[in-house]
Amino acid sequence: MSAAVSNAEYVALKKIVKQRGLLEKQPWFFIGVIALKVGMLVASVVLLFLTDNLWIQALNAIFMGFVLAQLGFTSHSACHRQIFDKVGWNDAVGIALGNLLLGLSAEWWTGKHNAHHAHPNHDGMDPDLDVPVVAFTEEQAQSRRGIWRWMAKYQAYLFFPLLTLQGYALREVSIRFLLSGESRRRGIEALMMALNLAWYVTLPIIALGPWAGLGFILISQAFFGVYLGSVFAPNHKGMLIVDDTTKIDFLRLQVLTARNVSGHPVTDFWYGGLNYQIEHHLFPSLPMHRLREASLIVKAFCASHGISYHETSMLQSYREILGYLHDISAPLRAPQRVPSSAPRG
Repeated sequence: MSAAVSNAEYVALKKIVKQRGLLEKQPWFFIGVIALKVGMLVASVVLLFLTDNLWIQALNAIFMGFVLAQLGFTSHSACHRQIFDKVGWNDAVGIALGNLLLGLSAEWWTGKHNAHHAHPNHDGMDPDLDVPVVAFTEEQAQSRRGIWRWMAKYQAYLFFPLLTLQGYALREVSIRFLLSGESRRRGIEALMMALNLAWYVTLPIIALGPWAGLGFILISQAFFGVYLGSVFAPNHKGMLIVDDTTKIDFLRLQVLTARNVSGHPVTDFWYGGLNYQIEHHLFPSLPMHRLREASLIVKAFCASHGISYHETSMLQSYREILGYLHDISAPLRAPQRVPSSAPRG
């Protein structure tokens, strides 16, 4: 298929979406969402000082991890310029939510994520495929050595346990990004991340004491990582992987490399709208709460043009992901044949 025809298809689809008004900014909706989520975070912090019951505080730690991930979804929307027409306002929200509340570099995340959107599931170009602890192709699995090879060998079993460390990994790479001097807003980003450590580490310890406070932090970070990772994993893992030799147009690249999780108001809230990953990749600036409506348009368009559109349930998406990771690492688990010695004469 020629590039001109492919572009024409995408242009036609985008025209329909734009005519429905789905690409218009929704600042007041997001202001309400941010107020709600920040209010939930404040409620979690207040509860720290209301009781020293460890079971209640363990649940509160899980709740805080949940709220932080939800704030991450809204920061993600800001990084995609979904909220305001003015770029600077979106950036300010991204830094406030990402750096101050999550302890992550919004600029690092935006750059990495934009590269992913430009080259989804492109081996060698998509940064989301460059993960030391997980192999997404047989070539990656075979190239691993030492502890990384062992982890790749059993990656389907280790995948969700490893997500408990995701929060720390994001903080570590954010710090390295700021230290590298690549950030255009190094000063403000570093200040916001320092303030994040100040409130996130200090408040639980003041409220609960050093050991219980540390436990609170560990539980909240573990749940944050698992929740965030479980939302992002179904988006592309186990879907089509392309390379430099693959000839594919923009529309099909974005649709065939992504997976949707069946929509429902509860599912939409749990995933922050990212269960409509196909539509999000086709129209990154489309506000998250309009993605369900867009999905009806895109699904019908793909059906009429013979483009495979993959949508499945939440549980089935995890079956597909873990099954794919298990299959990729199968050669590493195969018994190694030991050459037999030559017969003696």
